[in-house]
Amino acid sequence: MTNIELALWSFPILLALVFLRAPIALAMIGVGVGGTYLVIGSSMMTLNQLKTLTYGTFSNYSFSIIPLFLLMGQFATLSGMSAALFRAAESFLGHRKGGVAMSAVGACAGFGAICGSSLATAATMGQVALPELRRYGYPGSLATGALAAGGTLGILIPPSVILVIYAILAEQNIEKLFVAALIPGILAAIGYMIAISVWVHWSPNSAAVKDRVPWGQRMKALGQVWPVILIFVAVVGGIYAGIFTPTEAAAVGAAGTGLVALASGQMTWGKLNQAILSTAASSAMIFLIILGAGIYNNFLSLTQLPQTASVWVGDQGFSPWFVLTIVLIMYLVFGCVMDSLSMVLLTVPIIFPIMSALDFGMSANDFGLWFGILVLIVVEVGLITPPVGMNLFIINSMAKETPIGQTYKGALPFVLTDMVRVVILAAFPPITLWLVWVIDAM
Repeated sequence: MTNIELALWSFPILLALVFLRAPIALAMIGVGVGGTYLVIGSSMMTLNQLKTLTYGTFSNYSFSIIPLFLLMGQFATLSGMSAALFRAAESFLGHRKGGVAMSAVGACAGFGAICGSSLATAATMGQVALPELRRYGYPGSLATGALAAGGTLGILIPPSVILVIYAILAEQNIEKLFVAALIPGILAAIGYMIAISVWVHWSPNSAAVKDRVPWGQRMKALGQVWPVILIFVAVVGGIYAGIFTPTEAAAVGAAGTGLVALASGQMTWGKLNQAILSTAASSAMIFLIILGAGIYNNFLSLTQLPQTASVWVGDQGFSPWFVLTIVLIMYLVFGCVMDSLSMVLLTVPIIFPIMSALDFGMSANDFGLWFGILVLIVVEVGLITPPVGMNLFIINSMAKETPIGQTYKGALPFVLTDMVRVVILAAFPPITLWLVWVIDAM
């Protein structure tokens, strides 16, 4: 068996291990170590790699941004900002047909701006919004589907942990990626609200509406979310203005949300300890997956598969847009069986060099930003597609009266809006890049 054949066989073996419920990190480590041994024919390089790659990965300063953003999300959950965001959105949208569900999506977008984690956004907003959705008679499918979809905004609207990892892997500018994600994130929230509006108009009895809130109360509710706006501006604005590095901005954001949680009276020693432990556990899981992906990708590099694939694609004369379509479909399929972090870590080192060699009529920097946002969106879709849509399971666990099949059904309209958004952003790259161009021109 040639090295290329060995690399190709490693993919189905890896997927089989995932199907057998092996942790994705251990599956990648096992396949990577075994594959490296078969290529080299000796265990010495494998053992040396476990030593040097582990240290080199975990000592990377750029990765220190991950636990800081995770801690920021933990503090944001404790601070009561989620409830304030939902009340503010509900005061403006609650009187509309489907308005309470739209408010939940809007609040998810706001919470995503200070959290950076889709799972945390879905879990936190689910606790806040589900009781209100039940109160106004929303069917379980619409309530859980809307909240699961809204939770995906946590990784699209900056700051985003997945976007940081993509930037490191593809050697892209984190600041510009954050800016490029803003318009697609807003379009996502609008698309989800449109899906809710269509649903409730096709099924008029599916939800009650709230009484219209006077403008005075709306302004009061809006005034209670100023910490979210302040922290978002400090983090994203501080990065782009050159005041902070991304890691420093993450530290500022974590400190800011911690102070807000303390001022709200929600921060106790017990909750602080739990926030730190949860951050440590999530960081350990992410770093182990990063290590596993590094070992597996080193094995693929030894086989020369990425280079061979890049040359092969170029020699076939395929249209760049055809290749992009195949890649995006591949991500959608992978999203049905793998978590978003694993997908990015596993595929970007292989796919990005292939895509970068194709001519899409834009500069290398613009392509890196545009492709990264497209990847982020299709990865986001994987969070609400069965059978491994993590957001679906999180929300469904909070709505135990709703069968998981109904939650799958409820997510379908939001998946369709995501598909439309992917097509629009792929066909019209300036939508993604326009804000970056404007800020660069200032």
